[in-house]
Amino acid sequence: MLLPFNEWRHVFKLDPAKPIDDASLQAIATSGTDAILVGGTDDITLDATLDLLMRLRRYPVAVALEISELEAATMGFDTYLTPTVLNAGTLEYVVEKQVEALEQVGHMLAHADLVGEGYIVLNPDAKVAHVTQAKPLTLDETVAYAQLADSVFRLPVVYLEYSGVYGEPERVAAVRDVLKQARLFYGGGIDSEERAREMLQYADTIVVGNVIYEDLKAALATVAATR
Repeated sequence: MLLPFNEWRHVFKLDPAKPIDDASLQAIATSGTDAILVGGTDDITLDATLDLLMRLRRYPVAVALEISELEAATMGFDTYLTPTVLNAGTLEYVVEKQVEALEQVGHMLAHADLVGEGYIVLNPDAKVAHVTQAKPLTLDETVAYAQLADSVFRLPVVYLEYSGVYGEPERVAAVRDVLKQARLFYGGGIDSEERAREMLQYADTIVVGNVIYEDLKAALATVAATR
């Protein structure tokens, strides 16, 4: 049985722009992870997204698409996540990209599981921070953005994105303490079972991405933290 997004504890994130061989893909898909999230920041194409989707469909694991690139939006995924970067320096990445996406493909997704993500980008050196011109945040500002997403916008997911670096557990804990209904996703720098286990003390869901392409064995070890 495929788990819905609000029951995910561990997620692997695959970038369609990055090659992955069949053996590695099988290891990821059969690892016991709750879901595989497909998405990236740039160079995302429809052909690469469809290829990855078809390869993943061989395995009984939930597959979700993060709609970060309009061209790559396609039917066939179990869940669609629409990210809005709350601390972006331009409205383009807060609402305009999302409206554009729904204008173009909303009719295809009318009956799909469409989930809004309130992204808070916390690594100023990350590519996503540069693309969205994300504003650096203090601890108090981070908590305030999380409350806005949770209690005002009522987004079902608040996503703390450290994108490649390991974040501060105390900041993740502070955000967790103010959320009333949103599920807390954490992504960034999880490259061992120990780090996965530490962040799972505070986040509802951890997202493991970059280490897949750097050290597959270490990536697979992170799944054990949920057991």
